[in-house]
Amino acid sequence: MYQTNDFTDLIGIPFKDRGRDLSGLDCWGLAKIVFKKYGQDIPDYNICCEDITNIDKTIDKQRSYWQKIEKPVAPCLVVMHLGTKFCNHTGVYIGNGRFIHTRDKVGVNIDRIDSINWKNRIEGFYLPPKKVKT
Repeated sequence: MYQTNDFTDLIGIPFKDRGRDLSGLDCWGLAKIVFKKYGQDIPDYNICCEDITNIDKTIDKQRSYWQKIEKPVAPCLVVMHLGTKFCNHTGVYIGNGRFIHTRDKVGVNIDRIDSINWKNRIEGFYLPPKKVKT
């Protein structure tokens, strides 16, 4: 099982809208890479980071394919809302109370799920099924 220090190669990679490689990542591109490190493929979505309504609709549509869990386990998707009532941000729980995510002007970083900045923004934790439909 991976530990938080196994993701040091990702820390600091810049945020890039629709980024899917190590030159720049958006939150879903990072989630794909982190889940891949755990040996799991998740579907891809090509949505502009500023299209909050479409992101929320896509997350809502995919809820039936993901299993919501009460307590996070590594790896699980962390679904959040940033400055809006809509779910528009994701990260991946990597254990020890931490999740990895990326944001504009910050890039890839690791935060605590119980920090004052994040605990009230988290909508839920989700496990991917063995096969996820796109």
